[in-house]
Parts: sequence; structure tokens; C-alpha cells
Amino acid sequence: MLDREIPDVTLKTRVRDESVGGDNPFRWQDLNVRDEFAGKKIVVFSLPGAFTPTCSNEQCPAFERYYDEFREAGVDEVYCVAVNDAFVMYQWGQKLGLEKIKLLPDGSATFTRRMGMLINKDHLGFGQRSWRYAMIVDDNEITAWFEEPGINDCGADDDPYGASAPEKVLEMLRTDQG
Repeated sequence: MLDREIPDVTLKTRVRDESVGGDNPFRWQDLNVRDEFAGKKIVVFSLPGAFTPTCSNEQCPAFERYYDEFREAGVDEVYCVAVNDAFVMYQWGQKLGLEKIKLLPDGSATFTRRMGMLINKDHLGFGQRSWRYAMIVDDNEITAWFEEPGINDCGADDDPYGASAPEKVLEMLRTDQG
């Protein structure tokens, strides 16, 4: 996976726009991932889904806690990608109280599929989801890859978390600086 460009994918996002008015002042906005990441050092982590136990209790909050350390290590931004729509991702971010990391909705699983990380979780009623991974992206080039072992979509309930933890990503970033 190293030294590979990220896919050229446009995600459907919602952005706050007070000119919309009403109780839901948001509008649709296309976000081209390659345009968004161009010229920047980015940390991206992906997880099976919003509101799921490990993602909500451990992984996403941990990346939020370490955000300032990522910035100190030369990272411009930290993004979480999940196969959920923009509405779910927004509500999940609100529920978690996220203020620093950015959530990217991959509602159609296009980015995840093109990354080779799309798995089938029908046995849990989830449908298509992402395997858990993280990566460092420098100007659209994947420079470091952290994938949980045992990628599967054969109905196994394994959902490991450790290899893609923020501490592992930070260790790599600090090693590269030293």
C-alpha cells in the first residue's frame, strides 16, 4: 500500500450555511479528496461505522485527544472516513463532542472500495463497511500504512483495534522527524 496515490473520489458532504435559514442550515457540498489533501500532510483513519462501540468509545476519541500532537509532528489535518452518510457522521461528531478531527462521509463506499478496504458485514446487519486502518498521506501519496490484521468479510466477528491506533501513527511520524 505504500507509495501509492489516494483515489480520486468526490464525497457528498454537508456544510453549515446560515444563508439557508431554518432549523437545518446546511447545504450539500462535494468534497474532492485529492483536492482537499493536495499539498498537505494528512492522517486518515477509517473504521467500520459511526456509533459502533470500538469506534465511538476508543478509536475516534483517541484521535481527537492526540490531534494537537499530530499537529506538532507536522500534520496539517486529521480525517476520519467511514461508510456512513453525511447526516449520520454529523450527528456522531456532535454526540462525541468532536472539535478537532474532521469526519468524512463515504456514504456510497466509493473511497473505501477504491482503497481496497471494503468488507461485507451483512452478518451484523451493517452491509458494506470499511476495515479498520490508518494512513499518513503526503500530498496525495500514501507514505505510511497501518492496517488491522485479519481483514475479512466472511462473517467473522473479529474487529481488532491496535495497529491503526493514533499512538502507532504518531510513533511513525516522530521517527520520520528524528
